[in-house]
Amino acid sequence: MNDVQTQSQTDTWVAASWEEYIRTINNPAYEAAKGYYYQGHMRVEMLPVGHDHAEDDGTISLGVNLFGIARAIPLKILPNCSYRKVGVGECQPDVSYYIGDRAQLIPRGTSVIDLNRFPAPDLVIEVAATTLLDDIGTKRALYEELGVAEYWVLDVQNAQILAYTIAEQGSKRIQVSQVLPGLTIAVLEEALRRSRETDQSQVGAWLLTQFQQQED
Repeated sequence: MNDVQTQSQTDTWVAASWEEYIRTINNPAYEAAKGYYYQGHMRVEMLPVGHDHAEDDGTISLGVNLFGIARAIPLKILPNCSYRKVGVGECQPDVSYYIGDRAQLIPRGTSVIDLNRFPAPDLVIEVAATTLLDDIGTKRALYEELGVAEYWVLDVQNAQILAYTIAEQGSKRIQVSQVLPGLTIAVLEEALRRSRETDQSQVGAWLLTQFQQQED
């Protein structure tokens, strides 16, 4: 596969060997791209991030972060971090988290996180403005393969979160987080709806109130 072929087939899954994928993602032309690899196919995402995607990404991250603060749960928050299991798969989710006693597991100076050396993150979130079917389909299967504990897809159009717990390379829908016990998906969805009408500081204040009430 040459660069011309690759450039004409970004933002979709393309048949490629692992070596072809690595050559492509290391090409300076794709320095700003997000890369995924799964079952002999690669996906190089070049789509720009629009306002709605970015705003909802910020809101969902705010919600998780505030929950961790309110409950004194250690978190390592990694936006757009790359994870690689050589020859098997690679991903670069919108945001990912290591939680609890694993929050300090990845040392500074680490580049792409080697999943043959370190465990997969506890929580991965993909924000779907235009990629919903792929995020709940192929990417979900990829995260099952890589051993992520929990996977959320944020449906921007409908202000909805499709949350899955993952075990034994399978997944099922959940309404309460398993990796952040007590965090309900409904509260985060309400925060997304509120963010359409007010600023994130006010949404954050509302979220803190909800988390403190739940703890009482």
